[in-house]
Amino acid sequence: MKQFVLSLLAASCLLAADHVVYEPVGETKGKHIVLLSGDEEYRSEEAMPMLGKILSQRHGFKCTVLFSLGADGTIDPTAGGSLSHPEALDSADAIVMLLRFRHWDEATSKKFATAVNRGVPIIALRTSTHAFNGYAKDSPFASWNWNNPEGGWGRKVLGETWVSHWGKHKVEATKGVIESANANHPILRGVSDLFGNSDVYEAAPPVDSVILARGQILQGMTADTPPAAYTKKTKAGTEQDVNTPMMPVAWVRVVKNDAGGENKVFCTTMGAASDLATEGTRRLVVNATFWGLGLEVPEKAEVTPIGDYQPTMYGFKGNKTGVKPDDHALAK
Repeated sequence: MKQFVLSLLAASCLLAADHVVYEPVGETKGKHIVLLSGDEEYRSEEAMPMLGKILSQRHGFKCTVLFSLGADGTIDPTAGGSLSHPEALDSADAIVMLLRFRHWDEATSKKFATAVNRGVPIIALRTSTHAFNGYAKDSPFASWNWNNPEGGWGRKVLGETWVSHWGKHKVEATKGVIESANANHPILRGVSDLFGNSDVYEAAPPVDSVILARGQILQGMTADTPPAAYTKKTKAGTEQDVNTPMMPVAWVRVVKNDAGGENKVFCTTMGAASDLATEGTRRLVVNATFWGLGLEVPEKAEVTPIGDYQPTMYGFKGNKTGVKPDDHALAK
């Protein structure tokens, strides 16, 4: 029996040297989700395979996970110019991304831009607000840089770029508080616990955004610690209590793309691999994928990880080394 199960798992996952594909199990949705990992800090290389497995094995989506790779073919989050197998974007029906300061070559950037202009829904996590940096001034993608005067790709598409750590980094965790006015939004279906040990970002999404959750800054790094109570200045120069009002940490909007079409966008400034150890945070992302694709969101989506999920703590050092994409294969 054990061998039979392993054979089924192996058959459900197609491997390639530089990316991993999870074939759907059960009732197939007929949709291809491309998950983009590539950040130096929040372990997207661990989070995206976990989400891809859930979306494929629990919910019937075909999922392809792409990585930043070093010259030796192993996953290297610091390789900001790398995105493996960008051809997958040609058939993407939705994009789930956790990127930070990427600067891909022109061919790869064009494939991403083409997918966006095709109108695919975008589910963006954490540092995706500042996904791009380092494009030369004469690059056709220079406007994507996060520090562009207009806020780069993040502000244009997601509704925000990098502003600041509103909570104290690695000291104060985040409790997600559902926005009562929008509690019936389908993305919030079955979401009862939102917690992440990453901190709250300062964020001011535009008025066309629908706020789904706000981030209560906690005094410590665990969910049972009380709310923080102190004041600080916003980027706009106003002094306010850090939890009054609380910063938005999850929102949706519909934005017009450069081709004249529209993209459904979900953005959360939560979403570190360690944040996704919480069931409610995983469900938020899975629900957003259904919503983006125009599919009925389950009453309580099954989001139990496939296999053991013990994410590495975030930070600019300490990521796992020597890992290849096919180490994330289901059979392993």
